[in-house]
This record gives sequence, C-alpha cells and structure tokens, in this order.
Amino acid sequence: MTDTKDPRLDDERRLAEFRRVAAEIAADAPTLAKIAINGLIRDHNPLFEGSSKSAGRAGRQSGNVSELTAIAALKPGGADRLRRIFDLTGGNFDGAQKVSTLHDMRFVFFDDDTRILFATTYDGDWDTYINDFATKIPDLMDLLFANIEGWPGIAAPEVKDFIAGLQIDAAGWFVANPQVTVVDVRRLQRMEQALDAFLDTMAGNADADPATRAALGTLSEQVSVPHGVDY
Repeated sequence: MTDTKDPRLDDERRLAEFRRVAAEIAADAPTLAKIAINGLIRDHNPLFEGSSKSAGRAGRQSGNVSELTAIAALKPGGADRLRRIFDLTGGNFDGAQKVSTLHDMRFVFFDDDTRILFATTYDGDWDTYINDFATKIPDLMDLLFANIEGWPGIAAPEVKDFIAGLQIDAAGWFVANPQVTVVDVRRLQRMEQALDAFLDTMAGNADADPATRAALGTLSEQVSVPHGVDY
C-alpha cells in the first residue's frame, strides 16, 4: 500500500513542539528575549535546514556537516612545540586538503598551556572522518597530536577509543549551509570561475544576436547580486 502521509505534517508537529518549549522558556523572560525566541521559530528555506542528529560514535551532525570538539592534557612543553609548528605553517596546513571532507580545524591552549581544545568541522559521519585522517595524513596527525598525553599514534588500533574518550558533544550545533559539503564548495568555485570566463568571452562577441546579449546581461546581473541572509 502506498504511503500517502504528507511529510509537512512532521514539520508542523516539530514546529508546534518548538513553539511550546520556547513559550515555556520565555514565560519569565524579558521582552527582548521573547522577541529573540520568536525569531528562532520562523520557517526557513529547506535548503538551509539542519537536522541536529548524531554524527555517529561522537559529535553532532546538521545536514551533511558534523562537529568534533575534544579537550586533552598536553605533555610538558607541548604548547610551545605546537606554537612553533603553527608559526612555521602560518596557519596553513596544505596537507590537510587531502582530507576532502575537512572544513576547518581549531587549536586553543588554556589552563596555562597545560590543556588544548581541538575543534573541527567535517562532512559525513565520525568513523569515516577518523579513517580519512589515518589513511591520508597520518604523519601530520602524529606530528601534532604526539604532544597530547597518552596519544597512541594514529595507526594504533585503540586510537578511535582514545579520540572518542576526549570528545565532548556540542550542546548546540548550527550550520549556515548544512547541505553544502567541501566537495560542493570546490565544485561551485570552479563553476563560478568558468562562468566568469564565459561571460567575459561572450561580452566581447560582436556577432551575438540581441536576444542572446539580453539573456547574457540578465544572467550576469543575477549572478552578481549578493544573496541576502534574511531568508
């Protein structure tokens, strides 16, 4: 039997539940807080809709994008060694580009350089991400994380247990473009460059008929208009 359930019903129930919780939270809140909470309830373009589900073994995932946040104790002198590495690279880890799911990585020292916070954003699930690091940039991983107390080595069978043991799931996880992966971004950048080159070439084509010129003009105007954030 064909399932005729309207998927919009789930959205309506989820929105009603959100409104109920928001109303409870805002019951004793100042007026400005209530306005801010109401702003969270607006319907959004489904292209920007997240999911806030589990990324697998640890972490949260919104759409295609996941987060990993870990806190670890540093070996004596570990912060200084890592700072020298970061200074040498100027903040650029070109080798990390080999991990095609990696959006970003952040390293923060605290507690007088005795501990480190490592946070990263990536596409897909947790296990696949750790496997990518182990197979594509193992030397870089060991160079950096050998400064952490207890680091077993990226090739060690227990490395996943070690990482998961340090990880703390985000309580809240927002992604502006949850459906857009790193691969998508790179493809869109190539498409933009190709389109710009095409428009430049056609702009100098004196043989183009008026209809073609009008269509190209409209296309050029549309792609040059910044996309507003108030969707």
